[in-house]
Amino acid sequence: MNTKYMLSVVSFGEVLWDLFPTHKKIGGAPLNVALRMNSLGAETTIISRVGADEDGNEIISFINNQDVSSDAIQIGEDYKTGVVNVMINEKGNASYDIHYPSSWDKITPSKEMDEKVSESDAFVFGSLICRDEVSRSTLYDLLDKAKYKVLDANLRAPYYTADVLYELMLKADFIKLNDEELYEISQQLESPYNSFEQNIKFIAEKTNTKHVCVTKGAFGAVLYYNDKFYYNSGYFIKVVDTVGAGDSFLASLIVKLLRGKSPQKSLNYACAVGALVAGHEGANPKISEKEITKFMML
Repeated sequence: MNTKYMLSVVSFGEVLWDLFPTHKKIGGAPLNVALRMNSLGAETTIISRVGADEDGNEIISFINNQDVSSDAIQIGEDYKTGVVNVMINEKGNASYDIHYPSSWDKITPSKEMDEKVSESDAFVFGSLICRDEVSRSTLYDLLDKAKYKVLDANLRAPYYTADVLYELMLKADFIKLNDEELYEISQQLESPYNSFEQNIKFIAEKTNTKHVCVTKGAFGAVLYYNDKFYYNSGYFIKVVDTVGAGDSFLASLIVKLLRGKSPQKSLNYACAVGALVAGHEGANPKISEKEITKFMML
């Protein structure tokens, strides 16, 4: 590992273009997480696949310019680089139409990938990448080699099943959900509970996962960490759009926890970063440490 960073993370999954009504931006939750972690000083690698096309070339060029390693991004002739149609409602909330199949559905194993994952401090992945058996099989291979496995549920209908989701949660050391996902998954697992905390504990026990975090949009997040609950009720900001806010939240939380910060301080910081991203356009606005600190003091 490069001693400049002292923390290395691999993010696995989709890289793509978000197509908004008036413009397009590079995105994909795993890439958003990787970019935010990199901005916080973690050595970050993204594993994905793009097409041998202009969209793919632009993504690789963009990632290289962000000082994130693109060495593990495959280029394939068979499928085009992924695109997503993004619709934003009047409240700034996004809905997505995700084209299938795309090149990122066809990530294949490699020895270099295995080495990178086994050497890293954390491995971040989502459920969307499992919609195709090729990338899903590669993910399962890598999960066997990872030290600390972070699942961002990121449910996108119709691209997931209860069985695959449960299998991913069983493999994870850390699970991140939003409030809607919490209740949906609790129902799938036949939870007898109604309350937020009871369902978080239920999922933690059912999946044998010591670390579970649930985001609540503008109302902050709840972190269940080593049998104890931590809360943040959110930071007020005028929302521009919510694209990528949850990704930056997760990236910030994991980096702080891995660096040994207390769960409460890590949660507060992550909520602030998530709010600041929601106050900007797009998934990856540049936000300085000074800006974060000042925002948390308001």
